[in-house]
Amino acid sequence: MLTHLNAIPPTRIWKDVLARVVQGEQLTLAVVELPPNGLVPEHRHVNEQIGLCLQGTVTFRVGQETRDLGPGGTWRILADVPHEAQAGPEGAVVVEVFAPVRDDWAELEQAPPTTPSWPSTH
Repeated sequence: MLTHLNAIPPTRIWKDVLARVVQGEQLTLAVVELPPNGLVPEHRHVNEQIGLCLQGTVTFRVGQETRDLGPGGTWRILADVPHEAQAGPEGAVVVEVFAPVRDDWAELEQAPPTTPSWPSTH
């Protein structure tokens, strides 16, 4: 399947956190938009997760380690490790890959259609 980010409807992952999700057979790719100071509360899941910050800043806590990351910052979260994240005052856009697929996201609420905040238009 070939598509453009603008054609992918957003899914509400957390209160104000949206993701545009591409599901494969063995992994999930998500472009995640966090609003200014947006919070992803502590959680854990069976998926291994790797990510890349594209825009803005985000503070990640993975297990006992906390880091502030900006564009180009990466993370790796092994399965079942508690983690949380909070965007900086300008928000953040990150790309995350999960393996195996995030089957638990299938039942999440679709958000109203919006234009992705990445790639940046300025």
